[in-house]
Amino acid sequence: MENLSIEAAQGLREEHRQFFKHHKSAPIAVRIQKLKTLARVLDAQEAKILNALQKDLKKPEFESFTSEFVMVRKEIQSFIKHLKNWAAPKRVAGSLLNFPSQDFILAEPYGTVLLISPWNYPFQLALIPLIGAVAAGNTVVVKPSESAPHTSALLGTLLAEVFPREWVAVVEGDAAVAQTLLAMQWEYIFFTGSTHVGKIIAKSAAEHLTPVTLELGGKSPCIVDGTTPLDKTAKRILFGKFLNCGQTCIAPDYVVVKKEVKAALTEALIRELTKAFGPNAETSTDYGRIIHQKHFDKLVDDLKGERLLYGGTNDRDQLYFEPTLVDEPDLSSRLMQEEIFGPILPIKSYRSDEELNTLLESLKNPLAFYVFSSRKSFIHSLMKRHAFGGAVINDSIVHFVNPNLPFGGIGNSGIGAYHGKHSFDLFTHAKPVVKRSFWFDLPQRYAPYPKKLTFFKWIIKKI
Repeated sequence: MENLSIEAAQGLREEHRQFFKHHKSAPIAVRIQKLKTLARVLDAQEAKILNALQKDLKKPEFESFTSEFVMVRKEIQSFIKHLKNWAAPKRVAGSLLNFPSQDFILAEPYGTVLLISPWNYPFQLALIPLIGAVAAGNTVVVKPSESAPHTSALLGTLLAEVFPREWVAVVEGDAAVAQTLLAMQWEYIFFTGSTHVGKIIAKSAAEHLTPVTLELGGKSPCIVDGTTPLDKTAKRILFGKFLNCGQTCIAPDYVVVKKEVKAALTEALIRELTKAFGPNAETSTDYGRIIHQKHFDKLVDDLKGERLLYGGTNDRDQLYFEPTLVDEPDLSSRLMQEEIFGPILPIKSYRSDEELNTLLESLKNPLAFYVFSSRKSFIHSLMKRHAFGGAVINDSIVHFVNPNLPFGGIGNSGIGAYHGKHSFDLFTHAKPVVKRSFWFDLPQRYAPYPKKLTFFKWIIKKI
């Protein structure tokens, strides 16, 4: 569907609306059965999935399995296990002003969901929100990234084995296709990608007052105060930074290290990089590649005029970009003003907590926030002072794997959060219902009203 017409988009949306209208009241067991079928299909096609990811991003098999396939399977299992409970009406305490009454919250699906997914984790970041949307009772139109064509095509094939087109449809194509879909009115839009495109999505949604979730990015700091073991600190920073060749929205975007330990940390980072990928990362089977030449060129431009501590070698034809450490880039540089989204790690130093906080506040609202420290008061102060999507203390990116934690951003790093129960809540409207009894009525509620408010003031103070 490279040239999706307005008519075709409208037709697809109408198919989904009609299906939702009739499917809305279907038993929860129908959704659970579909999730079980999806799990079986994915298990049967695991090799094809890992192969598609290798073709698109040169991802090592272990990396694709752990950071994409396993994440999706865990999400399916969580919904299969808990969906009946999550979807059940929730009884809440009533108000004395409504006595006697029974009060409930019903989880109501929104309807037709448009899901626009990115290229960096093209399997996981398409399917995890889709699982939540479908399990909540919605229909979904998925527009995967054209920059990961093998995975996008495979998604269409796999999902067609499980869901009819009017329930889940995959629409491939470029930005023009996304714009055509965004011109339609949907009941919910879920987008993962850059802050720049996220603003475009939000404007399109505002035309129809459509609720949105925007999973974006930002300058995620990694703060090192020198009170933790530096070799292990370096290893954990590098794990988060160079996973998927740095193309991860929650990767540490830059390191801010106490001035006195900067040299020692830099040495530890270089040692651990050599251990991880060898003296030449280009020959390592555990190191990926940049998604396409446009992004590669952006990373090359990012390094112009910068002082390198390590790396910098690249090959445009092979989309190879060596893990690179940059020394003290200026705060006004592209490296420090834009999300890097690649295997470049700037290292900046700070002398005092005041200097550190000034830097962090200038690059506010990151998607992730990492602190390596053994000082409780220092950690507590940073957690309270700065706004961010999610934090990890003494490690990086691992918060993403816990389905009990909401995953999402704040400000420029996003709107809304999902994973597990949080996905179910995200894709449903919490609909309040009050059921009154006829056996008692407070006569004073009806006109003609009492001339004095003494009695009502007394009641309000008591409730």
